[in-house]
Amino acid sequence: MATKRGSWKTRYGFYLLAVGSACGLGNLWRFPYVVGENGGGAFILLYGFMALAIGAPLLIAELMLGKGTRRSVIVATQQMGQKSGVRSLRWVGRLAVLVSIVVLSYYSVISGWVLHFLTQFLISLFSSSDQVVDKTNLAALMSNGWLQLMLASAHILITVVVVVKGVQQGLERWIGYTMPLFVALVAILVMRSFSLPSTPEVLRFLFYPDFSKLTWSSLNHALGHVFFTLSVGFGTMVTFGSYMREEDHIPTAGFRVTIVDTMISMIAVVMIFPVAFQASNVPLTDPALMFEVLPKYLLGVPGGVLFGLAFFVCLYLAALNASIGLLEVVVSNWVDAQKEMERGKATWYSGAIALLLTVLPALSSSIFKDIRVGGRSLIENLDSLLINWLLPVVALGILIAFNMGISEKEKELGFVDKDKFVSYSMYPHWLFILRWAGPIVILLGLLLQIVGVFTQ
Repeated sequence: MATKRGSWKTRYGFYLLAVGSACGLGNLWRFPYVVGENGGGAFILLYGFMALAIGAPLLIAELMLGKGTRRSVIVATQQMGQKSGVRSLRWVGRLAVLVSIVVLSYYSVISGWVLHFLTQFLISLFSSSDQVVDKTNLAALMSNGWLQLMLASAHILITVVVVVKGVQQGLERWIGYTMPLFVALVAILVMRSFSLPSTPEVLRFLFYPDFSKLTWSSLNHALGHVFFTLSVGFGTMVTFGSYMREEDHIPTAGFRVTIVDTMISMIAVVMIFPVAFQASNVPLTDPALMFEVLPKYLLGVPGGVLFGLAFFVCLYLAALNASIGLLEVVVSNWVDAQKEMERGKATWYSGAIALLLTVLPALSSSIFKDIRVGGRSLIENLDSLLINWLLPVVALGILIAFNMGISEKEKELGFVDKDKFVSYSMYPHWLFILRWAGPIVILLGLLLQIVGVFTQ
């Protein structure tokens, strides 16, 4: 018997989950070191512009696709393919789900790192030893692949338990409790970071743009990260859109989520960079630098243990929220594709597949540590391949499916609200971005990145 499709109990619940899914490790862990790699201020300007000019319109399109079809991304793109006569569009949804579950697999490993340091700081509260948490812990953790696999497994299990309860009882209730705590912790951490002597230097680095520091790959890095943090290209927002109520205005929701997500990304760099500069006097360009430097630094300042515990609690909540969104994509697509499949069974099966895929990235720094491409580890190459290459391609595919399968009348009805005059003026600009600007910018970013590969 087909499972009845869930829906958001309140509009507030949708906003919390959409922002919670978007504001994960991508903002707090990944964005700072990507900013460091791309030279600071100029990249932040590029990222902010891409988020509003490209990310928000694509996010609105994905939400509209989900709400219009009341299905997840695989079935939705299949329907678009049937309406347009382009059967190859059905592969777009499948690729989106594949990217989601593979990202969840290595994302769970990084989430396991966060869980490890969270527990270490918790232990520190009851220990007199200053050596409980230091940079050697990361080295020990990285060399112990089986411990990483256990931590990742625990994270996946927690994610499964939340998702198995469904939209209102699991997702909406969980995010409703954790997101206010997340916001409060971020506010405390920002105030603590701003008290450090390195803050003026950090602000100059972040907000005085030097465009000469941009590289051939910077445009695509900005686009990839926009899609990653907004959950565009994964099918997440198609799924969330399918749970929206009829009276919800999609463009308003899309712009609000984009603005909040972009603000949190900016807050993340001004929160993390002062501590990183203070600890190492270099930009945060290494993906593991936060785990190597920050724990040792925090133990050396007054109240550092409590500050560190709050920081890693905050980081883990962000990681868990994003993981919930990724797993929900896989589960909802499985339930839509297999009408007789119960949600609970689909969730446990999806979690088992994610756990199986986690084995390789979890062991990448131990058993498979000698496997390196371009000087990067297996997990770093996996992140680059998925976020900088595949995700823009999938986002482009979903955009093409939307353009070909949704009629002009359906687009206008979904975008324009008679009570919101601004929606009338924004509608033609949104259409222009979907038809021309979005595809051209994505293709240009991929092309420039290819040029960058051959000019290194």
